[in-house]
Amino acid sequence: MSEIAIQPKENKMGTMPVNKLLLNMSLPMMIAMLIQALYNIIDSIFVAQISENALSAVSLAFPMQNFMIAVGTGTGVGVNALLSKSLGAKRTKIANKTANVSIFLVFMSWLCFVWIGLFVSVPFLKGQTNVPEIIEYGDIYLKICCIASLGIYAEIALERLLQATGRTFYTMITQGVGAILNIILDPIFIFGMFGLPKMGVIGAALATVTGQFVAAGMALYFNLTKNHELHFSWKQMLPNKLILTHIYKVAIPSILMVSISSIMMFFMNRILAVFTTTAVAVFGVYFKLQSFIFMPIFGMNNGMVPIIAYNYGARNKERVTKTIRYAIIYAMSFMLIGFAIFQLIPDKLLLMFDASDSMLAIGVPALRLISISFLLAGFNIICSSVFQAMGNGMYSLIAAIGRQLVILVPVAYLLSKTDILDLIWLCFPIAEIGSLLFCTFFLRKILKLLNF
Repeated sequence: MSEIAIQPKENKMGTMPVNKLLLNMSLPMMIAMLIQALYNIIDSIFVAQISENALSAVSLAFPMQNFMIAVGTGTGVGVNALLSKSLGAKRTKIANKTANVSIFLVFMSWLCFVWIGLFVSVPFLKGQTNVPEIIEYGDIYLKICCIASLGIYAEIALERLLQATGRTFYTMITQGVGAILNIILDPIFIFGMFGLPKMGVIGAALATVTGQFVAAGMALYFNLTKNHELHFSWKQMLPNKLILTHIYKVAIPSILMVSISSIMMFFMNRILAVFTTTAVAVFGVYFKLQSFIFMPIFGMNNGMVPIIAYNYGARNKERVTKTIRYAIIYAMSFMLIGFAIFQLIPDKLLLMFDASDSMLAIGVPALRLISISFLLAGFNIICSSVFQAMGNGMYSLIAAIGRQLVILVPVAYLLSKTDILDLIWLCFPIAEIGSLLFCTFFLRKILKLLNF
């Protein structure tokens, strides 16, 4: 009887039916990500009402914001993979040390971006445009987001700890509240309501960081009161070589993989700016709109990764393969819906951003051509996360480099030499075909590792 009494309770990631578990883990994250995507869209809708230059400025700032998020989410992937695998293998000491070290990494990431905000934002923007007003708008927006980035780093890290132990419902609450607060504060700060001054682009940035700090505070509360599998201690926060090696073995490829999209956007902005800044605005609007399609899949990834990592650590081949299969089916279904929306109502999507006639002329064919890539993107996104969950983030990195830097940017540059703007958008479906080849090859290779 005493032996039975001390047996630890089995985590649901090792016992619950796979499809039910994937939905149970992912749906709260998918809802939270949808709310986040809605915020991204509404934020740009409000900014577009300031001026098209303001919209272009936020679009040019987005690659740096994306890089900021890449550092946070990439580190979170590394922490999640080690933490979930340790829990699956019943190594609670390593799991707790990993959770505590992740807090230390939050402060290190924040300090790096304070420096970037102060000294890099202007050169970064001048590398994409020479329009003074756009540079001015973009600089103040980036400075606020970077200097106050402690909020987003704390939010990401603390939410990943909740995800790793299967408490994605609380992550849905934190992300949802943060995004909704953003949406509420945007018009108040941007246009000056309830006695506040009209702050324009500054207001958009302040609304963003305020929502992030509130979400971080809620995530901290839930970790301290609900996440009983992890224990926090100041003494445990200093990293050791073993923990850092395991975290960044997965995190560095993940950070680089997401950062590559920042590099891609930077060069795409340069290519498009040769034609017109309106094309840059269209490209920025596309990234906001596509987030509403991609974010649910990223939310499912956040639910899927700890399931795969846990069962890989527990050496349960059947549960790993089932999780991959269901995730691919759901992701491709979402992408099919997104493809249909972009094909049928591109003009209505653009009009939400006060699109001018010239913006519609450029944007309608752009959305239709780019969305062809959606038909393959779902499979590719799931594959990349599978590689990370099983500790092979380098495969994800190679696939991302191949897609965005080896194929997409060079193809866009070559197509721009035709002087036909519409042709440039074909680089997206062409790149996705290349990514499909990379991901299929690596998936077949990594599945062989499941022969325990």
